[in-house]
Amino acid sequence: MSATTIRDIAVALGVTPSTVSRALSGNPYVKESTRAAILKKARELGYERNVMASNLRKGTTNIVGIIVPRINREFFGNVISGAEAVFSEAGYSVVICQTHERLEDEKAALKVLAGEQVAGIMISHSSETVSGEHILDAIGESVKLVQFDRVIEGLPGSIVINDDFKGAYTATKHLIDNGYKRIGALVGFMDTILFKRRYEGYAAALADAGMPLDPDIVYENTILRENGYESTVKAIAAGCDAIYSSGDFSALGALECALKHGLKVPEDFGIVGTANETFTSLVSPRMSSVDQHPFEMGRSSASAMIRLLSGETQGEEILIGTTLVTRQSSTR
Repeated sequence: MSATTIRDIAVALGVTPSTVSRALSGNPYVKESTRAAILKKARELGYERNVMASNLRKGTTNIVGIIVPRINREFFGNVISGAEAVFSEAGYSVVICQTHERLEDEKAALKVLAGEQVAGIMISHSSETVSGEHILDAIGESVKLVQFDRVIEGLPGSIVINDDFKGAYTATKHLIDNGYKRIGALVGFMDTILFKRRYEGYAAALADAGMPLDPDIVYENTILRENGYESTVKAIAAGCDAIYSSGDFSALGALECALKHGLKVPEDFGIVGTANETFTSLVSPRMSSVDQHPFEMGRSSASAMIRLLSGETQGEEILIGTTLVTRQSSTR
């Protein structure tokens, strides 16, 4: 008995073979009802997508690498989970590497994945990564590239990012609307596009409200709990009554600092973080945060990769929206 083909599935459902192919490869432009019917019929007919054979002809495998700064961050864990779901349906295996925020570890991960002849690499760059020469050296012409969250402009492939400007703008405006008068900012690494855009959103919200931008209460390189605490000591001394943070861990440090200094949150001091990590709803008071929808980012990044691998696109930019989740720490 011959193996089931894409054409067999198409004939059984009365759709075109190209529609079946797109559905099986995770293309988001296929209607969900159509996709579900195709996946169900494929299982009924015992269809097995021979990704390995297809990719071996191209000199690659059916493996995709995912490189993240830290696996133990909930944001990146959810991105990986979303991506794996799409890759698994499309017949790809995933290898995950972490860089611990170090450029040398990022280079090492790229070298390992390239040596394994992966079909593609999804990457969110380390905090030390400011240019992409090592990326080009590693991927060559055959390995497809999708950058997500932390990206570098000018590289081939696709980019999947949040609307970081809008997320920071909305968070800062929320603090302004709640009556806070001197709002400091804990920003990350300004060489990184996403942190730069969050800073710009913060600055724009202040400008639109007619409030001055004071560089003395903008604290760079604050992504960890410890330096969030240390920067908030300075912010309180500078007269700040609120903090917008470009990350939840630094925001947690800010919360701990405010409480230790005898300030009531949110009455005396307001805080909004970014990422909507699970702990933000567990601490007391519960912490407001900008949700980046990481699972959706993972699925979108994986789908973008599959479109690159299938030749449907040479590259695209996908913008994932953000949602401000307001809790006790900023709502007077």
